Amino acid sequence: MGKYAFGVDVGGTTVKLGLFDAEGQLLEKWEIPTNKENAGAGILPDTARSILAKMQERQISEADLAGIGIGAPGAYDSEGNLVGSSVNLGWSDFSIPEKMRAYFNVPIKAVNDANAAAFGEMWMGAGKGYKNMVLVTLGTGVGGGIIVNEQIVTGANGAGGEIGHIHIEDNETECCNCKNKGCLEQYASATGLVRLAKRRLAKDDTPSILRNDKVSAKSVFDAVKEKDAVAVEIAEEFGDYLGKGLAAVAGVVNPEAFVIGGGVSKAGEILFTYIRPCFEKYAYAPCRNAKFVLATLGNDAGIYGAAGLILH
Repeated sequence: MGKYAFGVDVGGTTVKLGLFDAEGQLLEKWEIPTNKENAGAGILPDTARSILAKMQERQISEADLAGIGIGAPGAYDSEGNLVGSSVNLGWSDFSIPEKMRAYFNVPIKAVNDANAAAFGEMWMGAGKGYKNMVLVTLGTGVGGGIIVNEQIVTGANGAGGEIGHIHIEDNETECCNCKNKGCLEQYASATGLVRLAKRRLAKDDTPSILRNDKVSAKSVFDAVKEKDAVAVEIAEEFGDYLGKGLAAVAGVVNPEAFVIGGGVSKAGEILFTYIRPCFEKYAYAPCRNAKFVLATLGNDAGIYGAAGLILH
């Protein structure tokens, strides 16, 4: 195996890159802008040029390189082919490894960005030591990555692990971004939590410190920590939805741990106070002992996981 690997996390605004040694130590990380012009045609060439420049700067030859791993939005099959489209980037139906081989004669692997983050947390983050875990990212949406026996579950066409779109509420009238209604993402993401808060605040005039400021996921859990009764109700509803959704996931993949990341996870372990009771209520008995832990790699999880595809 080569001495180095690159991990790449393609995002809608920036492409994050990391240089790792063979033991998985992050040696350097940097970013370049995501050029989405012309249906994202320049994203991978820009990425390749940035890697080549770093190799020249560090005097790393291609023979020194174990490979390049790439995580990106969209569904990818086991060969790294994009199935359908990646709306955020403008990509549609092509092979990431094939395009990157125009620049490199080394192993190239590509997976969904959330799956890369999950693999990173399992390899070098909060999931280290667990062979079976689920990463749950609570951000603008609800992302997921499922690891079974240290392998990413991608499914038939790369859509495995999309836990944010588990149907959880029959009575929802508003559409999710996926065009369905009642998805977990509509209640357990940062934006979903704000929706729950606004609905609760509009219900009656019960005093709450949430009425004094712009409502956000952070302000809700800050208010919970102040024992604000309305905020606690909102957190309980959030926990009910998320606990129920994760109980469904547990019944399918039986993880040792749920690793919780994303912006909402910054609230800390108080989240588990609201998630675990509902999880234990609905989970199949042999699955109830799953641990809940906070993600530790933050925004670096994607580059770690992408490199781990090569090095692990």
